[in-house]
Amino acid sequence: MQIITTHKGTDFDALASVVAAKIIYPDAVGVIPRNVNANVKAFLSLHKDVLNLYEVNEIDLDEVTSLIVVDTNSWDRLEGMKKLKNRDDLEVILWDHHEEKDIVTDRKVQKEVGATVTLLIRELEKDRKILTRIQATLFLCGIYEDTGNLTFPGATGADAYAAGYLLDRKADLDVVNSFLKPAYGTKQKNTLFDMLKSSEVKEINGHRIGISKIDVSGHITGLSVVVNMYRDIVNVDAAFGIFNDSERKKCMIIGRSATDELDISTIMNSMGGGGHPRAGSALLKGGNPEEAEERILDLIAGNQQSSIQLSDIMSYPVFTVESTTPMDDVGKTLKSKGCTGLPVVENGRIVGVISRRDFSRVKKDKQRNSPVKAFMSRDIVTIDPKKSPLEAAKIMIGKDIGRIPVVEEGEVIGIVTRTDVMVYFYDLLPD
Repeated sequence: MQIITTHKGTDFDALASVVAAKIIYPDAVGVIPRNVNANVKAFLSLHKDVLNLYEVNEIDLDEVTSLIVVDTNSWDRLEGMKKLKNRDDLEVILWDHHEEKDIVTDRKVQKEVGATVTLLIRELEKDRKILTRIQATLFLCGIYEDTGNLTFPGATGADAYAAGYLLDRKADLDVVNSFLKPAYGTKQKNTLFDMLKSSEVKEINGHRIGISKIDVSGHITGLSVVVNMYRDIVNVDAAFGIFNDSERKKCMIIGRSATDELDISTIMNSMGGGGHPRAGSALLKGGNPEEAEERILDLIAGNQQSSIQLSDIMSYPVFTVESTTPMDDVGKTLKSKGCTGLPVVENGRIVGVISRRDFSRVKKDKQRNSPVKAFMSRDIVTIDPKKSPLEAAKIMIGKDIGRIPVVEEGEVIGIVTRTDVMVYFYDLLPD
């Protein structure tokens, strides 16, 4: 078995490097420490299943013949790998951008760049590997976090080239910014001050809407951060910044919502843009601020019931197992159906959830004949079909779970997974 792992306190460069290495070494298993940074934990809460990563307690280290280490070259920084340290028959491959430490390798790629994932992206480009949008976005998170958005002294031309390569492959900056702390400087402060001076607050269908129209010149980064701060300061349900560049004859609109009842993506899609339910943008060529404001207000007036519900995106019919089903049969069902977890029912009512990770507690052969109710999670989290994908995502992040049964009048009518939520959000992003 070949495994890929990285350091404890996993940051985005480390996570991105593991995922990138999995593309280069397709037969390898990605192993992530339990100790990860908070923003990485939030990212994994939604993307864990599609990335197909494991924890070290799910791996039989006796079967490991090849170890690939990324973004560190110190044994002390690896979680649960001491058993492998003195193995003479172990192949060790290293990808890293730090100084030499104590891991002796058979092969290594080690260069002074801002982020380890930059080295792996160079290899992916050389091999003409195809990246998904999620992979490109994750890899860009790794580069931007380790290089301070390419502003740290350690950033190199190779990092900048890799970032451009990822943007060409549809890496999404809105998603990157939502997981990384954005920059906020003098330009942004001045823009916020101008927005507050020209702010108007209107009430439409019971919602407080803040709109600010200002003139801008040239490119200003971090406008989405400014609009977020503007919304918080004026204390409205939704805020819209209309930034008019008269020289370029363009009008940028950025919207942010604090409520699921106002779907920003629907409003922005109607204006030729896109985004998420609570965040989006549109670029109007040749438009003027007054017309843009009028269109926004008209769309909000007819936008009360526009939010997507979980019933629109959930998976169904739902595969369930009875609480008396032997664990061995449950494992076969998970494999044949391609599921990572299943609701457990008694008389049609949900009593628990069993996931692939619960099988790590099955240590003895005789336990495979035990009923699933002995290993299932009884901490049942369900959700109503009328709730929004955003509410499902919040629960997944807060509870660190990968699937939520959708229940109506006590009956399981569907299930929403991390994949369902991801497909919804990423499909709404503008190309």
